Amino acid sequence: MSHSSALRLHVPEPKARPGETTDFSGLVIPPAGSLKRPSVDAADHTLRDYAFGMIRVLDDTGAAVGEWDPKLSPETLKEGLRYMLTTRTYDERMMRVQRQGKTSFYMKCTGEEAVAVAQAMALDRGDMLFPSYRQQGLLIAREHSLVDMMCQVYNNTKDRLKGRQLPVMYSSKDSGFFSISGNLGTQFPQAVGWAMASAIKGDTRIAASWVGDGTTAEADFHYALTFATVYQAPVVLNVVNNQWAISTFQGFAGGEQTTFAARAIGYGLPGLRVDGNDFLAVYAATQWAANRARSNLGPTLIELYTYRAAPHSTSDDPSAYRPDDEYKRWPLGDPIERLKQHMLHIGIWSDAEHEALLAEVDEKVRAAQKEAESYGTLGVKPASAATMFEDVYKDVPQHLIRQRQELGV
Repeated sequence: MSHSSALRLHVPEPKARPGETTDFSGLVIPPAGSLKRPSVDAADHTLRDYAFGMIRVLDDTGAAVGEWDPKLSPETLKEGLRYMLTTRTYDERMMRVQRQGKTSFYMKCTGEEAVAVAQAMALDRGDMLFPSYRQQGLLIAREHSLVDMMCQVYNNTKDRLKGRQLPVMYSSKDSGFFSISGNLGTQFPQAVGWAMASAIKGDTRIAASWVGDGTTAEADFHYALTFATVYQAPVVLNVVNNQWAISTFQGFAGGEQTTFAARAIGYGLPGLRVDGNDFLAVYAATQWAANRARSNLGPTLIELYTYRAAPHSTSDDPSAYRPDDEYKRWPLGDPIERLKQHMLHIGIWSDAEHEALLAEVDEKVRAAQKEAESYGTLGVKPASAATMFEDVYKDVPQHLIRQRQELGV
């Protein structure tokens, strides 16, 4: 059999390159409230539409509509806004100190604050978190010390990780925050394993984990989904689709052909696609998935559709691969502004209160920075040489004890 046309290879292309204007008119954004909220025990095969639609609660006027509205109290909404503003202010200040040479590296989560904050608030305080490196809002929403976080960024004498980790790769057992790994994807199978162990022990705590859209192309992602569905692990697996990996858009990870939530279907588990800039939608979807896991009904894969407004890191220049104003054109807007507008819409907030909160948060972050810097910044030896012998063995072997004595530390 012969064919008349030559074969062609498809190479994914973003909507626009630097110097061009991004056209988002072809992006299908379902109306807020258009998807019904299924029961927690709904059969996996009945949830197919949730992987291709989009769970949205806030409409263009700031009103909460539809069955997914979690009907949060005014106090909870104000708390969520405070945490998101704190996260953004913390990011801005840490980016500034990196430019001043006080730390070597930083990564912001600008535009993605609703993901970590709303999810942390929807999960129980005892649930275990296996984050990637853009979920600092998880720690902030769990009231973790800003000073402690900054000390790790500075790698100073109060760094709980003793200078052994890259800045922003936090770790806190007390906050249920597993050590961040620079090898992306590792946390997914670890979260599934932790959740399986929790179930084996008859515990009540579940696990949650986060990866970016690019990491879904890693083998760890698929290993995790296989184990999660086979053993019905009580885990919430989150894909933060912020449109860009380090310098390539999400089409190179397969997002051009279908949604990332749709990958759940082949594994026989629910896939939810959520407006990641809608605080209420993120909270509601996470709460639904967490309740499902807690009811021994298995795992859920959530795709959080958002946008990375900032550079990938302080060593990245996004103007080399995307238009400078693309974030301003993003159809789903800014998560902080959208929650603020909702609170104004329902009459529990005012512009004056917002300005006062901004000032309060700024002062809190400034005070934390001042204290953290009193313990040192980049260039200060973070810990005694003696610490190289610690945190490896439960009981230090004799040969290491002798070596430590020889060093005189």
